[in-house]
Amino acid sequence: MNLIVGSAVHSPPSSSSCANQQYRTINNMAQVSLQVRTSLDLANARFKGDTTISYELILEKFRSIEKPIDKYLTLRDLLRLAPRVYYDLLLKHTEEILPYIYTPTVGEACENYHKLPLKTRGMYLTLHDKGNVLKKLQAWPVQDVKVAVITDGERILGLGDLGRNGMGISEGKITLYTAAAGVNPMQCLPICVDIGTNNPAYLEDPDYRGIKAPRVTGAEFDEFMGEVMESLQAWQAHMLVQFEDFGNNNAFRLLDSWRHKMCAFNDDIQGTACITLAGLLSAARATGKPFNEHRVLFLGAGEAGTGIGELIATYLHLRHGMTMEEGRQHCFFMDSRGLVCKSRTNLQHHKQPFAHDVESCPDLKSAIAALKPTALVGVSTIAKAFDREVVEAMCGLNDRPIIFPLSNPTSKSECTYQEAYEWSKGKVLFASGSPFDPITDAGVVHYPAQANNAYIFPAVGYAAILAKSKEITDEMFVLASEELSSMTDMEELEQGRLFPPFQSIRAISKVLTARVAEKMVDAGLGTAPEGCNDWESYVASNMWNADAL
Repeated sequence: MNLIVGSAVHSPPSSSSCANQQYRTINNMAQVSLQVRTSLDLANARFKGDTTISYELILEKFRSIEKPIDKYLTLRDLLRLAPRVYYDLLLKHTEEILPYIYTPTVGEACENYHKLPLKTRGMYLTLHDKGNVLKKLQAWPVQDVKVAVITDGERILGLGDLGRNGMGISEGKITLYTAAAGVNPMQCLPICVDIGTNNPAYLEDPDYRGIKAPRVTGAEFDEFMGEVMESLQAWQAHMLVQFEDFGNNNAFRLLDSWRHKMCAFNDDIQGTACITLAGLLSAARATGKPFNEHRVLFLGAGEAGTGIGELIATYLHLRHGMTMEEGRQHCFFMDSRGLVCKSRTNLQHHKQPFAHDVESCPDLKSAIAALKPTALVGVSTIAKAFDREVVEAMCGLNDRPIIFPLSNPTSKSECTYQEAYEWSKGKVLFASGSPFDPITDAGVVHYPAQANNAYIFPAVGYAAILAKSKEITDEMFVLASEELSSMTDMEELEQGRLFPPFQSIRAISKVLTARVAEKMVDAGLGTAPEGCNDWESYVASNMWNADAL
């Protein structure tokens, strides 16, 4: 095949007057290029009212900045120093900007957060705040907070324990509530809970500013997180809390402990499950085989993978009349010790429901041969785990193999789109966690779908905020998956587009928010706001934009 890998266009910037001089100091520290200063000079002039300078010119200069981390730093300063220009660009060029606010760039930013010239815009809650968490929340400059994204930094993307540096993930994730769903940024609070770190590099690094001690665990962890959650509950009459990048054991326990007590969810478990189910539903349509005839094999059995499995089982239960146990029989998991199966002992709690009565398989290739899956999902953070042999094995079983390497960041992806496309001779139905470039084959452009949680969690979260929902049930995530999948037609699926174009994310979120909020009210979980006669119109009228600044 004669393949041409296309280049993805990415994006934006801006700044204010003495703000510009302040950024130049930062430039010197970070050795940022002349292109950064040029783009910010232009943005500064625009910010001061020079309308002869177009956003297109600012974007052009910004795109010439070579290093993604320099673009990340530029955007951070832009948000702090010239928010109107920042939000104008963010909302008009969301698809371009997103890779520099969140994945893949945020991974590098988090690893080096303590060394970067940044001003944190979220709240740190540390063990030193024990007994005073509520007072600290009550002292926050903005009191009308509707949503918090909270992490303890233990499992940031596929990068492991980044401790206090995990603040970068909360800051990046919460920006998407505004960009994608229109939540007022002043009502969004990023939080990082610093309870120590088990990362030896940070413990020995004189520049690391977090607690330099091993993480607290067990009862001490539960007691402090209990105070944090109870304080958030006491602070606001209704608040959405999103758990982000906690370690596997704590992630499941926190979700189980709080999801029915307040409006809380875990994006790594439920958001990832929702976007993956949407992609699988779209891919199943492309194969022509009903979803209840598919079998999914997962490489990786952590919180993301088993969360997807549980939502698949819930979908099969709600829409195909299966029991949850029957639904789980469609999902199989590989972990570091081989296939999760009934003969295994000492399985972690979240793996046990998927320990089926099948023969043990030591590796992925033998599991593919034995189980004959129609779909392969990577949540392992093992780069290149889906090699040519694996892809060709899937092709030997399926006319249109479904292959989703979901691990983030890009360096941890189980395979690239180009690899999956070439090895499958163009037959693959593909979605990844991080973005890849399109491929042109024989004059036809084929697009890699990105299973971006930003399609889901901002809309579902905003629905819960608007309806003041008591909780977010699994049925809401199933509904969001179905609605998102229905937004692509067969022609788009043939091009590889398992999801609608992300450039239309505000329009997508409007529909998803409306459908989920309406369902929440119908289910008795929430109430319709005063004056809400039509949910889509109500959501559209309550989407924040930069004109509010």
